[in-house]
Amino acid sequence: MNPTAKFLIIIGIVCVIAGLVWQLGGKYLTFLGKLPGDIAIERENFRFYFPVVTCIVISVVGSLIMYLFRLFR
Repeated sequence: MNPTAKFLIIIGIVCVIAGLVWQLGGKYLTFLGKLPGDIAIERENFRFYFPVVTCIVISVVGSLIMYLFRLFR
């Protein structure tokens, strides 16, 4: 199979899985935006939110998944 076609199929599958997680897991993953260490500043006409710890958690989980993929390859 052509490598470009294989790459596009994989990207499509990843997009479908991400969409399903976003749609179905939205109720169950609400804690991700409110972890201790996330910066939230709210004023009268201003709201600033920077999810520092959430980004770190997502990065660690993604790194572990990629490590497992490489381990079993």
